[in-house]
Amino acid sequence: MQNYAIIQTGGKQYRVSPGDVVDVDKLTAEVGSTVELNDVLFVSNDDKVTIGTPKVEGAKVIATVEWEGRGEKITVFRYKSKVRQRRKTGHRQPYTRLTIKEIVLKGERSSRGRRAKAEVKENGS
Repeated sequence: MQNYAIIQTGGKQYRVSPGDVVDVDKLTAEVGSTVELNDVLFVSNDDKVTIGTPKVEGAKVIATVEWEGRGEKITVFRYKSKVRQRRKTGHRQPYTRLTIKEIVLKGERSSRGRRAKAEVKENGS
């Protein structure tokens, strides 16, 4: 069974797995930086399922910011018949593209943290 989590960001919910690429509403992070998403509502890890009330305590999703930009332009046209009232506007939603690295539960050690500590020891010796 595949590991996945349901996260909430920007008022929307997303189902994510390690390796997924997802476009979310714009976040305040630079391209190439690592982001921790703490609003985890549900986690499925092998055969173990954890449901939050409303959030899973201590769970987080680690992702990397790949891109920031704007979506396609949508046209908004308001019209009232018989009174010659028309208004045409457009909108482009800003997005941040995230690549999901891993899902970490409370009590589990992050493989990312172990690697970082190993690199510090190697460089410090």
